[in-house]
Amino acid sequence: MNIQAIVEHALNEGYLTPAMEAEVGRICDSAAELSVEEYMALDRLMGGLLAGEVVTVPRKQFINVMEELVITETISQITAIEVDSDLQLDVGDIAAYALNRLPPLYATTEEGASYQRDRAQKELQDLITQQVESAISQNLDRPEFFPERQAIAKPSGDEVVKQVSSLLESYAPLL
Repeated sequence: MNIQAIVEHALNEGYLTPAMEAEVGRICDSAAELSVEEYMALDRLMGGLLAGEVVTVPRKQFINVMEELVITETISQITAIEVDSDLQLDVGDIAAYALNRLPPLYATTEEGASYQRDRAQKELQDLITQQVESAISQNLDRPEFFPERQAIAKPSGDEVVKQVSSLLESYAPLL
């Protein structure tokens, strides 16, 4: 989406979302120089914001307390295993596996996070420990099917085309 389209949408709908704001910022940061049309669109957006015709949707900040508890437990268990062996375990894989089997504990304030943390340590610590143990067991028992796998990254357009081309070549029958 370009700046003009974002501004037009914001003016028509009457609001500017954090995603729209971030996209405008990304475009402005990556452009060597903005066009006259882009400057005019930004000027219209600023006028709409100042006049109250466009409002910004506030960013809601929140955390999932379960993530920090699972990562702490994962690191603790992995450290104990790695000290006694030459295994290298992936914290991200193990934590993600365990988190997918545990309830989320979201909070929007420090007080809420503290409450969720205390509650989880009293009521869910055994379950967290069990799920991390299960995740580690699963990770250790997993065969190395795809040793060439890569962590998720935001690929560029060229990389996507290369990946799709490579995938098609590997699945296409040889002629």
